[in-house]
Amino acid sequence: MSETTRRKVKATTRKQPWQEKERMLVVCFLLAAVVLIAFWQVARCDFINLDDPSYVTKNGHIQHGVTMEGMRWAFRIGYDRDWHYLTWMYWHPLTWMSHMLDVQLFGMNPRWHHLTNLLLHIANTLALFLVLYRMTKARWQSAFVAALFALHPLHVESVAWVAERKDVLSTFFWILSMGAYARYVERRRLQEYLTLLVCFALGLMAKPMLVTLPFALLLLDYWPLRRFEAKRPDRATSVEVNKRAEAEKRRGKSGRRQKASAPEETEGPADYRYQLRLIGPLLREKIPLFAMAALSSVITYMVQQKGGAVESLEGLPLRARLANAFVSYCVYMGKMLWPDNLAILYPHPGSWPLWQTVPAVLLFAAITAAVIRAALKFPYLLSGWLWYVGTLVPVIGIVQSGMQARADRFTYIPLIGLFIIAAWGIPDLLKKWRYRNQALIASSAVVLSCFFVATWVQVGYWQNSITLYNHSLAVTPPSGLILNNRGTAYSNLGDYARAIRDFDSALKISPGYPDAYYNRGVAYNALGDYTRAIGDFDRTIKIDPEYTDAYINRGVAYGTLGDYTRAISDFDRALRINPEYAKTYYNRGTAYGMAGDYTRAISDFDRAVSIDPEYADVYDSRGAAYGTLGDYTRAISDFDRALRINPEYAIAYYNRAMAYNIVGNHARAFADLEQAARFGNEAARALLKSQGKNR
Repeated sequence: MSETTRRKVKATTRKQPWQEKERMLVVCFLLAAVVLIAFWQVARCDFINLDDPSYVTKNGHIQHGVTMEGMRWAFRIGYDRDWHYLTWMYWHPLTWMSHMLDVQLFGMNPRWHHLTNLLLHIANTLALFLVLYRMTKARWQSAFVAALFALHPLHVESVAWVAERKDVLSTFFWILSMGAYARYVERRRLQEYLTLLVCFALGLMAKPMLVTLPFALLLLDYWPLRRFEAKRPDRATSVEVNKRAEAEKRRGKSGRRQKASAPEETEGPADYRYQLRLIGPLLREKIPLFAMAALSSVITYMVQQKGGAVESLEGLPLRARLANAFVSYCVYMGKMLWPDNLAILYPHPGSWPLWQTVPAVLLFAAITAAVIRAALKFPYLLSGWLWYVGTLVPVIGIVQSGMQARADRFTYIPLIGLFIIAAWGIPDLLKKWRYRNQALIASSAVVLSCFFVATWVQVGYWQNSITLYNHSLAVTPPSGLILNNRGTAYSNLGDYARAIRDFDSALKISPGYPDAYYNRGVAYNALGDYTRAIGDFDRTIKIDPEYTDAYINRGVAYGTLGDYTRAISDFDRALRINPEYAKTYYNRGTAYGMAGDYTRAISDFDRAVSIDPEYADVYDSRGAAYGTLGDYTRAISDFDRALRINPEYAIAYYNRAMAYNIVGNHARAFADLEQAARFGNEAARALLKSQGKNR
């Protein structure tokens, strides 16, 4: 080789790493850009009234942002019934703290809560690509898996639903754990293993579904890390052996010696061989991970069972659960290939007919058998299939939690296994075809374009609660939960007639549904039909005697009718169920005030603000009570605090104006009246008009 040629080769070798980095940066940029465009509509989406209230919009611990009390609450393990629609909770302190941080930074603007989810989804996409590439050194297959993960419509639910922050956040730590594990396999140092443990712990603190991660790492040991392989001589060593064998043959060595020196011929061209005996050491090194997963599983099961979220075997037999599991495995695969009619809830049928169950079981068994048979030749098949099957186990319905048969969000991590099979399997199927590369490029572009469009359309359904539930009801059987929640959305918009129709429909489907009775009672309360409202609250309490808000709202209805004795009795019963509920103290204090007992009223208001120091209504009501007792200094102080919390609180401006007027500060009284009128207080407007100062 000439000196000039040698220099060119050397220069090309030096450039190759930089060229590879440039390609990786281009792939990362394209992945991030396409995800941002496909999901950009989430920036215009509102909160929805399913889980978002209990996670963010009506959760007092979250609404105050990052506080020490909130941090302590986030790490608490136990049952919480501060809200009637929150019957149980996971132990996921990291998820709670992420919501607190969003509120601290962005307030209650839904745009930024959604964009945080989107940024995490982009981070997951890029991390998945980089980690897969690190383990396989296959750039385009890794990029294709990441693109499928990024754009698949089944993943819209995890990104567009603020309450599913736990999905995107926990997956971020799942993929970081994979990366840390890959580094540990390469270097086998304690530092890398400790990094793995920390990432896994953080993932479990974001969502307990990560309990399957140790199992997934064992699959990565099989492929692509190939830690199940027996150690074999490398290619250079085999060449040396062949050379020695040829030299010995030329020198006339015996055939016996030649046979001993030559490499084995029985194993063909393969450079490795899997040995199950190696599984022991691989399992032992993961004992800390399995221990952490077991602890998280126990905590999650205990909390959900105490909250009543775990369905008993009497309510849903094991046979029905297994049937639902096999059907769900097949349905998820079908939705992966053809993602149509996606909905936020797929109602559980209770039992599946044999004509659906038997084909599902046979298909599942056939795929499993085919994968096992081809595992040695195509190891990614077994790794990908068992990844899909295993990571779905916690949410496949064997331990039934909730009323859904399945959920799109459950596929966020499991589909990675099927994407791996597609990314590596399809090129292998076409490897002898002349136009293989052109076909792969064209088909990949078509598939990803279709998923891009489908994702864009699916995100559009998440604009608000009503658009989401309208779509769900159009593509799935009627659900009491969806009808109830759509009715609540109409109620919040003041359309009580539509709301009541939805509650009626929900109760026809689920006659024992306490939430539907409760929400219909709230709508009747808003319409001033207190008799019907009280009747619905009675039914709610009969079904669920510990339904705190039903007692509170029935008490409010009694108080409006002037029956303060019954009202106070209902508030007392609510406080026996939950003695730390600020709303109950506020309402009982209001009832005492209406009954003329201002001392007890102020005592209850004091208790309410000690539980929730940011409760503006309580400060306003306590100020009014002080004003009635003639203590205008304290009254004005309370109105000030209410207005610091809510600068647009019209009634507080009006009440403070009245207090200022009594103490002779007419300038401030007039200024407060103008502010009250500006924010919609009709009494202030009428008073200004009567004084000839109408604006």
